[in-house]
Parts: sequence; C-alpha cells; structure tokens
Amino acid sequence: MVHPATAHEEAAPAPGTRRRRFLTYVAAAPMLTVAGKFVMEGEAAAAPGQVAGQLPLPPVSGLMDFGDLMEIATAPTMALMKLEFTADNKVRFELPRLESGQGINTAVVMMLAEELGARTQDVVVELSDARPELLFNQFTAASSSVRTFWKPLRQMAATARSRLLTAAAKKWSVSASGLTTQGTGVVGPGGRKATFAELAKDAAKVVVPSVPATPKSPDEFKVLGKGHTRSDATALVTGKAHFVSDLKIPGSVVAVVVRPPTLDGEVESYDDSAIRNVPGFKGTAEISTGVAVCAEYTWQAMELAKKLDVTWKQGPIADMSSADIQEKLAGMTGSLDDGISDSDGDEIDESFDFAFVSHAPMEVNYAIADVKDGSAEIWVPAQSPQVAQKDIAAAVGVLDVKVHVTRAGGSFGRHLFHDAAVEAAEVSKAIGKPVKLMWTRNDDTRHGRMRPASHHRVKASFRSGKVRSWAHKMASVSTDFNHGIGDLITSTAVQSGIGKLPAAQLYFNLTQSVPYEFGTTTISLNDYPLEGVHTGSWRSVHSATFRTAEDLVVDQIAEKAGSDAANFRLDNAKTDRAKAVLRKVMKDGKWGRSMPKGHAQGISMHEEFKSVAACLVEINATDPKKPRVTKAVIAVDAGVPLNPRGIEAQMMGGLTDAISTVLQAGIHIDNGAVREGSYGDFLWARQRHTPTDLQIHVMPATTDEPGGVGELGVPVCAGAIATAYARATGTKPRSFPVNY
Repeated sequence: MVHPATAHEEAAPAPGTRRRRFLTYVAAAPMLTVAGKFVMEGEAAAAPGQVAGQLPLPPVSGLMDFGDLMEIATAPTMALMKLEFTADNKVRFELPRLESGQGINTAVVMMLAEELGARTQDVVVELSDARPELLFNQFTAASSSVRTFWKPLRQMAATARSRLLTAAAKKWSVSASGLTTQGTGVVGPGGRKATFAELAKDAAKVVVPSVPATPKSPDEFKVLGKGHTRSDATALVTGKAHFVSDLKIPGSVVAVVVRPPTLDGEVESYDDSAIRNVPGFKGTAEISTGVAVCAEYTWQAMELAKKLDVTWKQGPIADMSSADIQEKLAGMTGSLDDGISDSDGDEIDESFDFAFVSHAPMEVNYAIADVKDGSAEIWVPAQSPQVAQKDIAAAVGVLDVKVHVTRAGGSFGRHLFHDAAVEAAEVSKAIGKPVKLMWTRNDDTRHGRMRPASHHRVKASFRSGKVRSWAHKMASVSTDFNHGIGDLITSTAVQSGIGKLPAAQLYFNLTQSVPYEFGTTTISLNDYPLEGVHTGSWRSVHSATFRTAEDLVVDQIAEKAGSDAANFRLDNAKTDRAKAVLRKVMKDGKWGRSMPKGHAQGISMHEEFKSVAACLVEINATDPKKPRVTKAVIAVDAGVPLNPRGIEAQMMGGLTDAISTVLQAGIHIDNGAVREGSYGDFLWARQRHTPTDLQIHVMPATTDEPGGVGELGVPVCAGAIATAYARATGTKPRSFPVNY
C-alpha cells in the first residue's frame, strides 16, 4: 500500500558540504536494489558515528541551522538506505521517519516518482522498524526530513534510472540516449516499452551505466512542484486508515493506567478487591507511572480503572502553581544591559509570559507490547524508535526488543517520547500477555508532555526610528531533550567544530535569530529544571513564543518612531526573500485598509530552516474575551516547493496552532496538578475558528533546494495574531494565551 502525504521540510546545503557528492552502488539481488553511499570527494567515507571534515562555524542560525546539523549527522548512514524494484512493478522504499500527518511520505513518493519516471501510485513508501545501525538517521524532528533526503534519495533514483535505461538499450540493441522513463517503464523508439519489473534483473547486472546518473534540474520537473493530495486522505476520513489501536494481536488484553493526582506522584498502596470479580477483568499491575488495570475491552478497562482504590504520595511540585513558576522564570531574565547609553535616544524594555501548552494530537497515546521468553515486540508511532528500543529494554530487562513504527494521528513533537510503549512493555511482562495500552485524553492532557512555560524580556534602544541595540533573554522551564535528539545535537556539534554546550542551548542557537537589522543584537536562553513536570519539543520549540514577544516590541518601536508597522519591518528586513514575502501579504491582504472599531490587522515575518514566511491577519476583538481571526494571508518562500498543496496544509495547521496558543489554549498547574483535562477545558481551536478568508501563497523558488516548512507557520502566525489583538483592543498583551 502506498502512504503518500504532504511535503514537509527542507533546504539549502550545509555550509562546507558543497564538495560532497553522492555515489551509489547496486547490491546483488534477484531484482534491482540501489543503495546510497555518501562520501566526501577526495576523502574516505566517514565511518558510522563519525563525520568527515570539520565545520568551523559559530553556532548562529543565520550561518548554520539545525537542518544543516541533521544533514551532517545522517550522512554516514545514508549508505544503508535501499530502493527496491519488485516483480509486480512497484518501487519500494523503507522510510526511517514517522508519518504523523505532516506529509513526509508524499514528499518521498514525489521525489522518487520524479527521478525514476514512475507513476506515484507505483511508489510504495513503508515505515521502517527501529534500526540501530542507522544511528542518527532515524529521527523525525525539526523540519529536517526532506532536507536530509533531498540529495541522496534523488541520486539513488537517478542511478536506478540510468541502469534501467542501460538495460533496455542492451535488450533492444539501441542507444540509451534515445530512451526515456515514464509510466514506471522505459519507452523507446517505435513505441517499444518495458516495465521496470521486466528490466530489473538485467539492470541489477549493470556495472557501468551508458547514461549519466544525474538528478533532474527543477526546469525538468513534472511531478515535483505540482500540488498533490495525500493518497491516503480518503482512507483517513472514512476510517479505513489503520493506526496502532486498530491492530489485532491474538490473546491481547487492554490496559488503562490509573495515574496520580499530582505530577509525578507515586503509588503508596492499592487495593483491587472491588474489581477482581467484575466480568472482563484481566488483572492489575503496578508500574513506574501508576497502576495498570487490564480488561478484555477498552471501555471495561476505563470503567474498572475508576473503581480502583489507590493511595498516593504527592509529587515533587505539590506546593507549586503556575504563578509560582512564572515568578521564578521572571527572576531569571536578570539584567539586559547592552552597554549602549540611551541618553540621546529612546528605550523599550518589555516582559512576556507564556503558559504551558499540551501537544494534544487527535490520536491519544497508544502502544502494543508482547514481552515473553526474554524478548519484546512493540508496535508504536515513534519519532525516535531506536531510543524507544533502548528505553524499553532497560525498563523490562530484555536485550531483544523489536519496535514496529506505525503511522501517527498527529504528533507535533509528542511522539519523540514513547511513554505508552514503555508502560505497555512493563504491563505485558507483569501479566504475561500481549497488552494494548491506551492513554485517555485526560491522561495525555494532565500527565503528557507539554511545551514549557517561558518568560521573555526584550530590550531595545533606538534613535530617529533606527534600532541601535536589541537584547532578548528567554527563561524557560527546561525542554526535555532526552529522546535521542539531544545526543545527536551535542555529538554532531562537537565534531562540526561548533563547540560544547547543553543540547537545549545548542538547539536554541541553531534555530533562533532576529530577522531584522537591529544593530547590536544578543539573544539568550536560561533553562529552569523543574522536577516532576514532563516537557517536550512542541511544534516550533522556542520559535513561537520568541517571535510573538519580538513582534509586539517591533510594533511598539514602529509606533514610537511614527512609522507604519509593516513598512518598518520591510525597511529593516535583512534579506530580499523576507522583503518579498512581506510585500506579498501587504498587497494581497490590503495592509492599512480602514477597519471598524475593535477590528485590526497584524503582521509578522519569520525565517527558519532555510525558509521564510510572512503573515497578515485581521481580527475581530470587539469582545476581547472572544476574539476571532477573520482573515489570514500567508506567503511562504520554502525554496523548491516540492508539494505546494502540502505547504499550504502546513501553514493552515500552523495558523490553527497560533490561534489556539495566542488567544485561548493554555495549561494551568494548581498545587502540582494540571487543571485542564480534555478539549473541553484545554480550548484548542476548532474548525469554526478558521478564518473564512484564508489565502496561502507559495512563492516561486529562490534557491535550488527545499527549505523546512513544518514548524514555520506557528511563529509567523502567532506574531501576526498577537499584534492584531493588541491593535484591536488598544492594550499591551503581555501574557499568553490572552484569555487564560
């Protein structure tokens, strides 16, 4: 089955890698199998776990970003990727990334179909099980997947194409230069045609192709750059698409975990006598996070869990609430002395607070585990399956752990952690049966991973409308990077000559930047470790809060300088790409048009992952407690736009996330317990909150490679919404969400 989706990421080459080239080789097989081998021109290939060459660059996102680091980290094991041609004329690729609705599957299908001359429906992309030999090449994170596959995957396909053409030329005794590939076959003079399946065995024997294995240039593209709808879209909306919860495992029981009332509370004792004789009861087991109640069916397990008697020890922050945490963060921003006297100019010094936010994917946490005979078999949607493999092995004390990666119904960073899989393995070992373990919505909202609460202080000095210095200090509850990405960042950064810093600091420096010419500019992150609070990388990590705070200050400077907010950004933007997207939304959004009282426009621009976007929104805040975004115009320059329709989908998702987190959705902590428990009180935007006037413009390519888009939409839309709300209400919002 083909599982295409929408394009998600990607862009320009890592600094210092322009001399790199990809070689490919044919592995001995009954049918054609092409694998990629990544080497440095004139150098030996890097051994697994090593990186050839050094990158003596400072950790500044304008020069090098996280995607560049991912390209370096994944390069040594690209040799282990394989492209297979099967007897039923399908092209098969095993993808070591997680499809969670972001569209990586479709992007890969399109790249392969383009280079091979295959029909998209003949390209089969399947999710790979955990493969430890891939090292850092099996993480799905930070808008990096398409960027890392853009060159090697297309080169593999181009190599396969050249060998197929060579095999056909030999078969027909003609010149390969007169042959083409189309429709998953080779077409020759006089209407001759042979399918890839018919040519695959002969192509596998080709040692030196008679045509160059050169990837196509953008002006030759027939698939890439065209809007493609996800081929699994119908299956998703009709319920035919399968997720881990749909899998049928013989002899399995369902488990639901009874969790503590406070974060990280512990079991003191429990009594299951009241439920032991209830029909459907299959047992209980105390595990690391609570007490699992097992039953024949899900509803039975949920109902029995309500009746379990548990005595709890309080968690480590039972004496803390949201206000206490924000006060602690505010005290960490300290002085922002930029060393410049403002006696002859103006100064702005503002502070902003952002609440915790749940990932809240539509699919709740779910995993299946079968632990027996010293081994474990796991089914789970995992962004870091190798780490899941290690954590499960440690939790249940077995060495043989097989992790099957299943598609996810949303993630936004949630599946970088695999809590449900570890719990399912613990329960399966305890009761001696396969276990299907489900987190309820309440579980995931109250005990799941959250975007950390943060405090921002921004100070700017300016004179005659020109910013002379800019300082932005962010204090945040620590983001947990113990999911493998932290190891990738720190080890690859050291080998790349960036230096030694904690993973969170490195990630911050590789992703955050000020996109305007603002004189002496400094940005920094202070982490606040808070025991008991489970955090994680939430979509766009630091960028959404970072951009929101900065946009509000930019608007304030523009006002004090007597300048129009949009034109002020245009005048100070660093790059032509940034100016182009700003002009586009200003024109198509009719910036500056007259608005009724309580209505206003807002604008923002954001650069990250080698892409740039601008957003203009209009908001109706006549009732400040029920504001509504009525219009949004977004322009995106993502380099080569692999799938414009996929980019549009990403921007729509980012807009929804921004509406939610800026206006209405946040998590409170009351005496160590999360107040919100579901979509009923964690007020995520619904379909009715989408603006009726929504325009998304994918700009023509300004580079020869794709840029990342998965995390681009949230920051740029959040900044625009926040500034629009401030202008519409005549207030200075400094705490988000504004209705919290």
